[in-house]
Amino acid sequence: MPHIFKVLILCMLVSACSRGPETLTLSGEAFGTTYNVSVVERSDKPIDRAEIDLAIRTAIAATNSDFNNWDPTSSVSRFNTSANGEPFTVSVAFLELMDIADTIHSDSGGYFDMTLAPLIELWGFFKPGLDQDLPTDADIGSALSKVGQDNLITIDHDARTLTKVDPAVTLNVSAIAKGYGIDNLSSGLSQAGYRNYMVEIGGDLFASGQTAQGRAWSLGVERPTDGSRGVLHIVSLTGQGMATSGDYRNYYEEDGIRYSHILDPRTGKPVTHNTASVSVIAENATLADGWATALLAMGSERGMDVADRLGLKAIFIDRVDGVFEVLESRAYIQDRARR
Repeated sequence: MPHIFKVLILCMLVSACSRGPETLTLSGEAFGTTYNVSVVERSDKPIDRAEIDLAIRTAIAATNSDFNNWDPTSSVSRFNTSANGEPFTVSVAFLELMDIADTIHSDSGGYFDMTLAPLIELWGFFKPGLDQDLPTDADIGSALSKVGQDNLITIDHDARTLTKVDPAVTLNVSAIAKGYGIDNLSSGLSQAGYRNYMVEIGGDLFASGQTAQGRAWSLGVERPTDGSRGVLHIVSLTGQGMATSGDYRNYYEEDGIRYSHILDPRTGKPVTHNTASVSVIAENATLADGWATALLAMGSERGMDVADRLGLKAIFIDRVDGVFEVLESRAYIQDRARR
């Protein structure tokens, strides 16, 4: 499920106000949202705009080719329409993403699951303006029978194939593919010789090295409200990815009850806890992206236990009596203290 909101990029405002090495920022559209790529020049390597633009376009094209759920020619779309029991050949990148997703699925106790499409469609998310009844328990049970990436899809690494157990099973990779695209782009910039840069796509990002002022990249975590935007928490990053998932940009109301697009894979229903958003900092954007979704599905009470047990750097923002409460995992507190 896409993360439809932004991390506020404070570092760009700082770099625009003081002198230092040149910083090139390129912006555009990718994966149904926007991107911003900022690259700081090196003394031994002038910025090459064409080279950076090529790295961006190459990474976006490669990610779309494998993981664009809305492109019928992509690998994931063709897998979704493939027949039952027929091994489907995928790229090395696709296998790598599946392995990461399976690890998060297992370590989260199933709270991260890329086969949720039947439930998402059942609840009607991403279809604003439709007059529709809430799903019945029977409808939810039927959809749940087609959910479970651990037992409904088999992977053969030697043959490089995926196989469905049930022909109705589909993959929706948008909860993690954006992070993978960010990492692809970051890898391209590193291979081109750039060391200090930040890649942000739709609010998820990877920050490498330092800003033009020689500092870590400073990011603001957005206040999780429907109206005006503002910064609630500031994070400093270098050599890390960060992703935020929230419940407040995509929901609908029925009879005064708010239904979030974040679903509990165990029940097939929207979550009911008070956690409004979760930000995760990890060694790469792919892990951050997947874990932000998983921890938001859990909520802070269960999610904090998992984060502390696994050493995840996580920031939970809860709604408590009309105000926001920021909760930090032990690993995040320790990491911040070292900076």
